[in-house]
Amino acid sequence: MITDPIADLLTRIKNALRVRKKTVNAPYSKIKVAILKILKDAELIEDFKVVGQTKKQFVINLKYDETGEPMIEDLKRISKPGRRVYLGYKDLKPLRGGFGFRIVSTSRGIMTDIEARRRKLGGEVICEVY
Repeated sequence: MITDPIADLLTRIKNALRVRKKTVNAPYSKIKVAILKILKDAELIEDFKVVGQTKKQFVINLKYDETGEPMIEDLKRISKPGRRVYLGYKDLKPLRGGFGFRIVSTSRGIMTDIEARRRKLGGEVICEVY
């Protein structure tokens, strides 16, 4: 039994990028859909699709630059089941000089820290992407 399914998704993506895989599979959940949409909108993954009827899974197409380096340098889980991390919108400072971003779960849904700051929303910091 996986205690932290989001950390599992991030780890699967990181491991697949390290060995230069084109695709990676992961179990389905609604919160993961939101996270993958953000990664796709930021052009860090090519695409993802849901396969299967009874046991749904994601097939995530990973993205690399022209030299073969992964578009995602690192994915870091911040808020964990044992220790939740919440930040107000004033505390959502730019990450790595604007080269990275956080994925935040707010009262208005899951979004990047840039969007949350613009809308003046705080929330639970799910992960950092750079």
